[in-house]
This record gives sequence, C-alpha cells and structure tokens, in this order.
Amino acid sequence: VFDELNMKSRKQKPQDDVAKASYKPTKSLLLKLSESGAQFRSYRDGSVVNLTPESSVQAQKALGADIIIPLDELPPYHITPERLKKSVFMTHRWEARSLREHLKDRKGQAMYAVVHGGVDRGLRRMSAEYLGSLPFDGFAIGGSLGKDRGELMDLLEFLMPLVPREKPNHLLGIADVESIEQAVRFGVDTFDSCFPTRMGRHGTMLTKHRGKVSPKSGRFKTCYESPDPEGWGMQDHTMAYLHHLVKAHEPQAASLITLSNIMYMNRFMQDIREKILNDEI
Repeated sequence: VFDELNMKSRKQKPQDDVAKASYKPTKSLLLKLSESGAQFRSYRDGSVVNLTPESSVQAQKALGADIIIPLDELPPYHITPERLKKSVFMTHRWEARSLREHLKDRKGQAMYAVVHGGVDRGLRRMSAEYLGSLPFDGFAIGGSLGKDRGELMDLLEFLMPLVPREKPNHLLGIADVESIEQAVRFGVDTFDSCFPTRMGRHGTMLTKHRGKVSPKSGRFKTCYESPDPEGWGMQDHTMAYLHHLVKAHEPQAASLITLSNIMYMNRFMQDIREKILNDEI
C-alpha cells in the first residue's frame, strides 16, 4: 500500500518555466501507521481513509477475492533490527485480527498468511512458525525480499523448508521470468507481479525466440514475421505493424504488447508446470 500510494502521489516535474515556478512536490499520501491500521489520504479527493485489518478483509470479501491477503506493513530494506522486529510483531497482530474477521464467514474464500522478517533469518523463522500455528489456508512470502535476486534466492532457500508443505504458498510481488525459473526450484507455487504489463506499457515485448525486444527498434521496420510463431505470444500481427504503432504513438501499441506479454507469461507458466510433472524441475 505504501509504495502504491507514493507512486500515486508523485508528480512529474514540469518542463516549462511558468509551471516550474508553481511546482510543489507532493508529500507521501500515507499519513500514519498505528496498531489500529493505516491512515492515508485519497489521491482522488484528498479525503482521509482509515484502513484496518478488519475493513481490509471486508473489502476483499465484498470484491469476491478468491485469496484474501491480510493487512501488513512493508518496511524498507535498510531498517534497524529493532524497527524491523517491531514491524513484524505488529504485522502478526494485524494478521491475527484479519484471520478472526475472515473466520466469521469464510464465504468459500481463502486467506493466506504473509511471512515477514526482511532478510533476518531469525525473524523469518519465528514468523513462519507463528503463522504456521494458525489456521490460514496458505502462506505468502512478503516483506523486504533482499537487495537483489541473489539475496532473494538465498532467502527462499532458507525459508521455504520452514513453510507448511501441506498448504499452498505464494511469492508476493515477484514474477519476472528469471526469478520464477529459480524460485520454483525452492518449491514456490504461485507468483504475482505487474512485470509483464508494466513492460508492455513501456514498449518491451517478451518473446520465446527473440527474448525481450522493443518493437520500436528500426530493425523491425520491415520485419513481416509474427513476434512468436509458435504461439507464445500473438500471431496475428507482424513486428513491422507493431513497430508502426509504436512510432505513430498509437495507444493500441501498448495494449497489444501488454496482451502479448500476458499470453507469453501464461504459456511460460504452463511450460513450468509441465516440467514439474515430468520431473525436469
């Protein structure tokens, strides 16, 4: 929530001199974190919104969420051990309150616990053991996951054996191709990320045979082949057509590239599942 609100609050600095004179950076929309929950200011109308563990669960139930994630705090990577420990304990209390609210009426929905602790292995172990003692339906790996992919994988190698194996697990916010390929080997079941859609909006296409490509590149101006002939992405358009759309600043360019990236990720995960079933992973 903190990062999403900050992204909404940021304004691009204007370029012309008149606008620069009146430009004022926007402060963070997150107003307060307390035992009761999070308080933030709406980026739509400036009104104050209070989000509690209970109201978060109620909102997700009203939306019909298949998997409900409890309210939790995401502290930054660079944080003192004392502050991190305090954050983990408060998140645990929030999660226990969320679970109690969920159990009042399951409605056929699941709730995953969120294991926290940053890169502190003692806190991660404690978090996994405490949350594993509660009747959650599954377990998500959240919090700060390291400064790079190497630290993330070291953390998963340590943590995944501590997560209850009889229930599903999920890696929060990480789903780039390279991370998925490594994380599934440690037993991660599912992933989520804005990775494929964000790349698509910014003009990068994921392909099986070409890797990551930018249709904007001049080398695709006269390329009348589809991005991925074997169905990993779209087959109805050529790279030359996508190149034209991008260069002409057609909104359809971002839509098509994003759609192709989603198709690619679906096929990629299908391939991962087949490899697991064939004992290749």
